[in-house]
Amino acid sequence: MNGHSKKSSSPQPLSVKVSKSELKAGKLSWRNLEIATRALHRDGLVVLEDVIEHQKLDKLNDKMVEDAWKLRERKDSPYNYHRGNVQQDPPLTKEWFEESIFINPIVTQITSTTLGPLPRLSFISGNTALPLTSSSPDSERQPTHTDADFDHPHSPFALVVNVPLVEMTPHNGSTEVLLGTHSITTIDSQEGVHGDRASGRIRQNVLEERIKERAPCQPVVPKGAVIVRDLRLWHGGMPNLSKEPRVMLAFIHFAPWYRNPMHVEFASDLAPLLTPAKTGLQVQADFMPAAEIEKRYLNRSFGNDYDFDQQDRLDDLF
Repeated sequence: MNGHSKKSSSPQPLSVKVSKSELKAGKLSWRNLEIATRALHRDGLVVLEDVIEHQKLDKLNDKMVEDAWKLRERKDSPYNYHRGNVQQDPPLTKEWFEESIFINPIVTQITSTTLGPLPRLSFISGNTALPLTSSSPDSERQPTHTDADFDHPHSPFALVVNVPLVEMTPHNGSTEVLLGTHSITTIDSQEGVHGDRASGRIRQNVLEERIKERAPCQPVVPKGAVIVRDLRLWHGGMPNLSKEPRVMLAFIHFAPWYRNPMHVEFASDLAPLLTPAKTGLQVQADFMPAAEIEKRYLNRSFGNDYDFDQQDRLDDLF
């Protein structure tokens, strides 16, 4: 476990190494669960190492890299802020669905501890950093932004689960993060309107003041690790200087009380794997034939077009 003191301004995230016994049991020890939970509350992000077998990541990575090249060539590419970063869904069919990646019990143990029992899973997608081209500047990066680009609760309500399919480094576009910013995010600190490609941008003067307190970082995330971060955390996609697309899956676990209306499209034969008893989650699913999933999964919108807000908000009470 790599950590820093309670009041440290270190830009680096805390990592928890998951033991073989924890992996076999499908849950962290109470000590490691406490460490992960406290890191999430303090920093808005924690890294769990050695959670997923490499060969299981390799199989999905081969498929999604092949798809990434196709998305790059499309005129209607679902890019986020700039064309070097595309929104890319995995094919949620039985052939490509690996339980340890999509419904990992250790991840759910952490999210349900923070958000409450049976979090809602209503978003599965991915962010792919594409290699630079001769026409794209090597300085190309996303603006620092938050995915909570709406007036939101100030208590934890959504955790993003990121699964890089390869080791993630500054060279291949590791996401820049500003730890601790989840607790200071407000709609007033942002620019852009929800639904714009550049919504959720942090105002420059606000960003500069925050960096004086705690610098941003581009962490190295080992292959097989999982990142859990607060949806509110400030971050930005960075240029991929390698020659291969860098795929990072993104799922969102919402608090059970948070009424987000989105649904995820799965192949019908995955339904038995996605019950609350099996997953510890409320999976908000639309089931359809696998052939239909194959037709649809690459035809999604860009990331900021998704709505992570909830229905029937209680703002008038708070």
